[in-house]
Amino acid sequence: MHRDPATAFQSAMRSLFSGTEPFFDARTMFNPGQVDAGSTVAAFLLALGGDGPARSFLDQAAKSDATAAFFRENLGRVEEEIAAASQTPEFASKLEELANSPADQICIWNVFFPEGSGLPETRSERVQALRKKRRIQISELNPNPLADPSRELLFTSNVLLTIPAKGTRLEELDYSEELKTHILRAIGEEQVYWYDHPIQIGVNPEANEILYGLRGLDEAVEFERTRGNMSEGKITCVLSVSVTHKGLQGLAKDYIESEIRNTGGFRNIEVHVFTESDTEQLINEVLVPAGGDADGLEVFGVDGEYGRHYSFLKAISAFWNSTKDPRIKATFKIDLDQVFPQRELVEQSGTSAFEHFKTPLWGARGTDSAGNSIELGMIAGALVNEKDIHQGLFTPDVLFPENPATFEDRIFFSKMLMALSTEGELMTRYRVTASGAERDARGGKGDIDGTTECIQRIHVTGGTNGILVDSLKRHRPFTPSFIGRAEDQSYILSVLLEGGEKLAYVHEDGLIMRHDKEAFAGDAIKAASFGNMIGDYIRTLYFSEYARTLSNDDIESLKETVNPFTGCFITPIPATVVMMRFCMKAAELYLAGNHATGTEFITASHPRLTRAMAFARDGLRKQYHRERQGWNQFYDLIEIVRENDTLRAKAIEIIESCRVRV
Repeated sequence: MHRDPATAFQSAMRSLFSGTEPFFDARTMFNPGQVDAGSTVAAFLLALGGDGPARSFLDQAAKSDATAAFFRENLGRVEEEIAAASQTPEFASKLEELANSPADQICIWNVFFPEGSGLPETRSERVQALRKKRRIQISELNPNPLADPSRELLFTSNVLLTIPAKGTRLEELDYSEELKTHILRAIGEEQVYWYDHPIQIGVNPEANEILYGLRGLDEAVEFERTRGNMSEGKITCVLSVSVTHKGLQGLAKDYIESEIRNTGGFRNIEVHVFTESDTEQLINEVLVPAGGDADGLEVFGVDGEYGRHYSFLKAISAFWNSTKDPRIKATFKIDLDQVFPQRELVEQSGTSAFEHFKTPLWGARGTDSAGNSIELGMIAGALVNEKDIHQGLFTPDVLFPENPATFEDRIFFSKMLMALSTEGELMTRYRVTASGAERDARGGKGDIDGTTECIQRIHVTGGTNGILVDSLKRHRPFTPSFIGRAEDQSYILSVLLEGGEKLAYVHEDGLIMRHDKEAFAGDAIKAASFGNMIGDYIRTLYFSEYARTLSNDDIESLKETVNPFTGCFITPIPATVVMMRFCMKAAELYLAGNHATGTEFITASHPRLTRAMAFARDGLRKQYHRERQGWNQFYDLIEIVRENDTLRAKAIEIIESCRVRV
């Protein structure tokens, strides 16, 4: 039986949430006589299936209840999305199949999560197909690769600060009274940004990511010194500082400097700390006098969503090259919960971290599987979890899920695709190195030799990636400042559809960092969990509209390029997918008996989703185009600054003021 798509969707939703053998029986949560979060979620799901009383409940409750108003508004938005997507015969056919077989997991995923269809059964075939898709035929290795990473590479990382954990006794902290006053004031403010696991001010030094990450980098550099890979002096590491509460902005630098000083500093690292006020100073005293527009240059900063500091940590290398040190040829970002496991790197990859950076694949040119000319101006490594490294350096940090799928997973199971992409891209092994040495000792050789062929990466991690300054200035990639999750994967999207030679990441086999976040930052991760869930939903809203913006509303070719993992967050029905996930997560909490937690999750989260949906609909496109112009202006201006002795001296003065002095 064929029916119109709206009727098919309604039939499918009715079967899923109130049928004889429902996927989840929303009727068990629906109390039409009580306006609460649980009843509102249930009414939304039932109304999707055409339940008249449930729709009437939402209509009435929305007049006085903000949560109900949120669900009522999105009921209409879902119906509009389904109608628009159904203009495509393929999608309409999938809806019909779901209506006829609502208990079939493949049919559910074909509508909400098509990238997952066929998994995990076709995992091996999908891994091989992904590697074939990512393969690059090398036409020219970089004739001038990095020769001295200690001098030519600018290391960067981001510091994320939040208020102290509940129960922290400020009076017992070894801070100045002025710093304590600022902290107390910030605690009373509303949170404006959410991060995965921000550093809680007052945390014990052994659990402080700033100290942990810098200490690990310091030890890695010392290891390079013993191998003769260090020039005299220190490497440079730039830290950006982003905060969850506005009141932390003014105290961030003092806090970080005091924590570093209390350790006695680091032997091998010169640290520079940039706050929002420092970037504003660079704009107002260097770039604007060079002819820039202050409003457009606001893209150059560190406070806000992840995308803003991520772009800064790339762009600062070009600024550094034009002002302070023309020897800087590249930048490499690490996360502060990651360290280079140098002993394992040498034993199992045959190469230390700095020696990996010297690969002529970084900066090579070639042709991708679709025949496009490629410039491998970026580099990407991989991660191994601290708890797994005893199994070997090449142990994926994300494994295929083994536990039964949750309600939310049965709608959208991104972790499965993350595991597929990790295996297919991050764990790719080359048969030989660029110099031709066999890697038999490591085992698991692949059929790509790493000399005439390699793979490009789409899936990259927030740390363990870098870009050559020349490539940065030529292509000018950036992550828009509204991106709050997956800022690393968003970075390449900004240039993915450009004409001519395309910028790409080269996969450096064996460049692996050890990921230690669960070993020491568990409390911070737990404290940020709800915010992270909503951030993941917003990722779908923003990635989908961003893809439309970049592709002039034709997302399929871009989506195909970045599938499976990055692409699964790009969908023609973003609000529908998000609302389904949101409701399924809430239902899981309620059915587990966690009513208070479920209510908190719903009521605390829907305002963020409301703002994100409004921005995706009304503001994202304009914001992207403004930021594209801003970054173009930035890269033009730094070349003017390079030739102006006065402005260059002012830039160096500001940079020096950001240096941590112990």
